[in-house]
Amino acid sequence: MQFIENKTFDELRIGDSAELTRKLTTQDIELFAVMSGDVNPSHVDEAFAKSDIFHKVIAHGMWGGALVSAVLGTELPGPGTVYLNQNLSFLRPVGLGDTVTVRVTVKDKASEHHHVTLDCLCLNQSGETVIEGEAVVIAPTQKVRRPRVVLPEVHLHERAARFQDLIHATASLPAVPTAVVHPCDPLSLQGALEAASQGIIIPVLIGPRSKIEAIAQEIGRPLTDIRIVDVPHSHAAAEKAVALARAGEVGMLMKGKIHTDELLAPVVDRKTGLRTERRITHVFTLDVPNYPKPLMISDAAINIFPDLAAKRDIVQNAIELGQALGVACPKVAVLSAVETVTPSIPSTVDAAALCKMAARGQITGGVLDGPLAFDNAISRSAAQTKGIVSDVGGDADILIVPDLEAGNMIAKQLIYLAGADAAGLVLGARIPIVLTSRSDGVMSRLASAAMAQLFVHRRAADISL
Repeated sequence: MQFIENKTFDELRIGDSAELTRKLTTQDIELFAVMSGDVNPSHVDEAFAKSDIFHKVIAHGMWGGALVSAVLGTELPGPGTVYLNQNLSFLRPVGLGDTVTVRVTVKDKASEHHHVTLDCLCLNQSGETVIEGEAVVIAPTQKVRRPRVVLPEVHLHERAARFQDLIHATASLPAVPTAVVHPCDPLSLQGALEAASQGIIIPVLIGPRSKIEAIAQEIGRPLTDIRIVDVPHSHAAAEKAVALARAGEVGMLMKGKIHTDELLAPVVDRKTGLRTERRITHVFTLDVPNYPKPLMISDAAINIFPDLAAKRDIVQNAIELGQALGVACPKVAVLSAVETVTPSIPSTVDAAALCKMAARGQITGGVLDGPLAFDNAISRSAAQTKGIVSDVGGDADILIVPDLEAGNMIAKQLIYLAGADAAGLVLGARIPIVLTSRSDGVMSRLASAAMAQLFVHRRAADISL
């Protein structure tokens, strides 16, 4: 166990010194910005910083000041020290990758109030002075020796950063004509219009014209040059959207203020719908803090208790979406409660069968493993602890759940407890369907539309081959 120990006023001698060395990292800058609220673009915006006076990202000035405080509080004089005054002169910038040595040296002592004056100096890796100053403190009079507190490990997560990557990936693709079904609330209309402004979709707004125009006015978004198909209610909007898709006028559907079952009813109609030979399935794509890549979960919204044939389509649809999102060979973890095939747990038998189907070419484009418990699917250390040797274990791109209840619970737990952002898509129909929750924000709708656009163009490229 490590300890920190002070020097009392009586122990201090003129010329005593202590120091620490720290290399400036991006995480240092981000943590300081989060703690202080100082988001000056010189520190956190690389593009701006390159055009600024120093032509690089630099540390907050008081980052160096905080290191001076750390030496005073933990080394010299150490625990029990009380700050009275500090002055600092900032002579040179500290850039990413610079190594700073912070040194404090006792300059003077005043016994009446146990005041101590210390010179403060910060040097970079070239020996150049970057900060200099002077501190006045009250030195402790009682000896203190305490265990050094182990600080928690901090993980920084930029909200929806991977969704931004998806949106950027669509920049060179043509926008897809999209039927926006009953966009009669601010979120759904704003999401559709924002997707249009970013070149993801060409919206065809289907619903009561008067309601759509009123919502547009409420959110301050003009509907100039946007096609509106006037229908009396949400049920009619869903039927009209499917009719436009069957006629080839739109390449995607996008859910507005309408219940999922009402939207999908005309889609799955055997005579006039958008069915294919493939089962219609849903995929959540999640941006999960502390997971290094997007994580897909299927099926958590449509198929309640899928049989083996339905699970085969669930897997294949998810793999093809993963490929459209840029994963050449998605890693698919088929989940259960245990890692061994156990006849009394049907999901383990299904998992083994799905893996065999992949080995026989009945599922293509990805690598499968299962049954795997959730921890072994997303944590390498958990998989290694249980002796699981797997290309998928701890590195899954796709989680295939036993049933809708399990999938919905996992997805909602990641969203509401782990802070994940979610996008949703329905696959297996003639065209993809952007399916988000009514409470989802604009970013979720944008990311879902971007996924659908990438999927449409990937499928078109496959067909042309």
